[in-house]
Amino acid sequence: MSAMGDSTEKLKGVHISSLDEDDEVEEVVEEEDEEGDDSEEEGDDSEEEGEPVTLGFLEKTKNHWSLSRHVFPSKAGGVPAWLDPVNLPSGRSCVCDICEEPLQFLLQVYAPITEKESTFHRTLFVFMCPSMSCLLRDQHEQWKRGQEKPSRSVKVFRCQLPCSNPFYSSEAPRNDGTDKPSGSGVSLCNWCGTWKGDKVCSGCKRTKYCSHKHQVVHWRSGHKIDCQQLSLLVDSSSSKNGTTSAEIIKVSNALWPEYEMINDDESEYDAEVSDYNIPPNSLVSRNKMDDTMNSLLDIFEVNMLRYCRNASAKPLWPMSSGQPSKADIPNCSYCGGPSDFEFQILPQLLFYFGVKNDADSLDWSTIVVYTCKSSCEASMAYKEEFPWVQLYPTSAI
Repeated sequence: MSAMGDSTEKLKGVHISSLDEDDEVEEVVEEEDEEGDDSEEEGDDSEEEGEPVTLGFLEKTKNHWSLSRHVFPSKAGGVPAWLDPVNLPSGRSCVCDICEEPLQFLLQVYAPITEKESTFHRTLFVFMCPSMSCLLRDQHEQWKRGQEKPSRSVKVFRCQLPCSNPFYSSEAPRNDGTDKPSGSGVSLCNWCGTWKGDKVCSGCKRTKYCSHKHQVVHWRSGHKIDCQQLSLLVDSSSSKNGTTSAEIIKVSNALWPEYEMINDDESEYDAEVSDYNIPPNSLVSRNKMDDTMNSLLDIFEVNMLRYCRNASAKPLWPMSSGQPSKADIPNCSYCGGPSDFEFQILPQLLFYFGVKNDADSLDWSTIVVYTCKSSCEASMAYKEEFPWVQLYPTSAI
């Protein structure tokens, strides 16, 4: 605790601030090298107030229904609460392009756009491969452009619905546990609970899978025994006596822990931090060294997401290296329009997920998500958006 107090005293007055244009980042780095610590102090005073930003914090849900899809949650870990529960992503969209394993659900952000009828409901879903070796490859693949299609281990999907739709009432949720969806969704994989279960166990005829991989893992994890019980249920119709297949089928315990995402305004958080003489935990102003950033992340695991859908909004980059230029961000692959920054995922999320700090453990500096500026309407329900992964130099080797 004394060490934390000392670090707090040293870092008082550090404020969160947005980076300017990419070419200015290089200028700031050069000035720091030439002018030293004095210029760093002056930089804090000269920072202009940025666009309003929403911070995402995690907490364990108090109500079982608060993460259900019909109350439109923002959440991390567990299984996704699909907005469109029928027309899910399929095929290679569901797998890591590098190892070809099914992707794991990371988080989702409910982000409706009130100016358009078609975006009355709007959610962004983030999936990733839990393999650090795949993430290292992803970081290099994301630079590919033109005819070269990058192989990604992080994927983002955007889904949006008008107020009047087949799945939900046009009335606002009561959020008291009595809300119900208007329609049911497709059957999901009984192992991951994430992707469409379009493959059926040949034994029990009840258990469904998204892939052969998950069928094999589930079989080795106990379905070999459960399958026999489920087969008996079918033969004897014992489910009429109160035993159901849902009591026997179990979803994988390999999923990341589930949390509800609570939002707060960054400016309010910054003011509160100042009142209590505690520095912001997430990202420091541009004239602070990367070592200071790492110290902050080690000490203060609080918020794990920054959201700001604004044309002038920019992400905060923990490091000057590994940042994309405007030319590196592709246009929307559906309408051809520009893609803008919408939110970024901070590495504190890994703390909540209990990811170990081993050499080969999953880690990142930040994951920045760019989405279609017009949030265009395309024929498919889930439209893929563009994530940019920035890794720490030690991870990127």
